Amino acid sequence: MYTANEKRYETMKYNRCGKSGLKLPAVSFGLWHNFGDNNDYENMKDLCFTAFDNGITHFDLANNYGPAEGAAEINFGKILKEELSSYRDELIISTKAGYYMWPGPYGDWGSRKYLISSLDQSLKRMNLEYVDIFYHHRMDPDTPLEETMEALDQIVRSGKALYVGISNYDGENLEKAAAILNSLHTPFIINQNRYNIFTRNIEQNGLKEKAKELGKGIICFSPLAQGLLSDRYLNGIPTDSRMRTDGRFLKEDQLDETKLKSIKVLNEIAKRRGQTLAEMALAWILKDDYVTSVLIGASKSSQILDNIKAIENTHFTEDELKEIDKYSIV
Repeated sequence: MYTANEKRYETMKYNRCGKSGLKLPAVSFGLWHNFGDNNDYENMKDLCFTAFDNGITHFDLANNYGPAEGAAEINFGKILKEELSSYRDELIISTKAGYYMWPGPYGDWGSRKYLISSLDQSLKRMNLEYVDIFYHHRMDPDTPLEETMEALDQIVRSGKALYVGISNYDGENLEKAAAILNSLHTPFIINQNRYNIFTRNIEQNGLKEKAKELGKGIICFSPLAQGLLSDRYLNGIPTDSRMRTDGRFLKEDQLDETKLKSIKVLNEIAKRRGQTLAEMALAWILKDDYVTSVLIGASKSSQILDNIKAIENTHFTEDELKEIDKYSIV
C-alpha cells in the first residue's frame, strides 16, 4: 500500500480558484493521455504517486479519456481504491461530459439527460460517491444554455459534485452561464481552456479578462502545445514522438520552418532565464493572477518533476514578455 511523502506540501504553490474558497495546486495533473487501456498500469500508478508526493492534489479526467472511452476513469478509480483511498479528502478529482461518449441521441453535447447520465457512469467507473469539480466540456449550439446550467445545478444539489465548471467556452458565453448559475446559487468556480504561448484564444475571445472580472478561476490544458513547447522537437520530429505515432491531436504540418524557428528562439530565451523551454512555457502561463493552475500530462515521472520546477520562477521582465510575444504564432 502506497504511503505519501510527508513533505508533499512544502514546495507546491496553491492558488485560490477565483473568489471561491477552493485552492488548486499551481500545477495539476491531467489524465487525457497515458491512462488508457494501451498504457502500463504500474507506470500509471507511479505517475499518480509522483504527482501527489510533490503536492499535486488535483487529478483531472473526462468521461471519454482513454482509449477506449472511460478507460482513464476506470484505471484511475482502481489506483484510487487500491492505493489512494486514505487520501481522498486531500484530493481534488474532476471529470467532464460534453463530447461524444456513447451511440444515439443521449451520449453527446449538453442535455440534462446526457450530463447526469454521464456523471453517474463516471462515478461508477471511479468508485466514487462524488467528484470535486464537474465540467460541461464544450458549448452546445442546440441545447438551451439554461438547461445545461440547470443540470449542473442539479448535480451539485444531488451531492454528486462539490463545484462545477465549464470548458471550451468563450467570454460571452461564460458571462451568460455565470449569470444563470449565480441566480441559482450554484458553486460555479472555474473555466478550463487550451492556453499556451502559441494558442491565445482566451485572450482573443475575452474569456481571460471576463473570468477575472467575474471572480472565476482558469485552468489551462495543453500548456506545452502538445510538446512543441519543449526540447522534444528542437531538432525535428523524433520517430517515437506523438506527432509520428498518434496524429489525432498533433500533426506534422504544425511544425513548419516558421514554427521551428520560433521554438528555437523561445528555447534561447528560456536558457537565459535558467529554465528549460517547458519550464518557461508553464511559468509564462502562471506569470499573473489570471490563471489558477496549469494541467500537465506525462508519460514518465521525470517529466512531472521537471514541470514542477516552473513554479520556482514565474516572474518575467517586460523585455522578455515582448520577445516571447514576437516569436509566438497566434
